[in-house]
Amino acid sequence: MKMELLRFSKTLINLDFIKQYAVFFLLLFYYSCYKIERNCSNFRYGTFKYERVIGDKLSTSYFIRENDIEIEYYNNRIDTSKINWVNECEFILKKLNPMNNIEKKPISIKIISTHKDSYDFEFSLVGDKKNRQRGNIIKISDNLELPSEF
Repeated sequence: MKMELLRFSKTLINLDFIKQYAVFFLLLFYYSCYKIERNCSNFRYGTFKYERVIGDKLSTSYFIRENDIEIEYYNNRIDTSKINWVNECEFILKKLNPMNNIEKKPISIKIISTHKDSYDFEFSLVGDKKNRQRGNIIKISDNLELPSEF
C-alpha cells in the first residue's frame, strides 16, 4: 500500500513539474514567433524630428541625414556629424566640430524597431553599455529640407 502511494505521489509531482514547464515553453514559443519589424534602410536619408523632455521642458531638434552625414538643428545651433554605419540598423555618430570633451566622444545608436514614419532606438556613448537610453525619431520627409516651423 505504501509503495502504491509513493508511486502515485511521484506521478503527481511529475505532472505538476510537466505542467509548469509546459506553460513556460508555450510562452517561449509564442514570443519567439513574434518578430519586430526593422526596415532601417528607410531611415538613412531624409529630414527627421527628435523630441525629448529635459528637466520639465520639451526640447525639439531637427536633423537632415544623407547616408554618412547628419546635420542637426537645435537651439539655434547647427551641428554636423559623421555617420559610420556598423550594419543595416546600427551606426556611430561623431561630431565633426565638437565644442567640448563630451561632444568629442562618439555615440553608438541602434535602431530597435521601425514603423511607417518613425523608429525607436537605443543610444549611449561608445563603450558605455550601462547608460543606454531610448528614444523615438519621426521622419518628416524624404527631402533634405527643414520644415518651415524651424
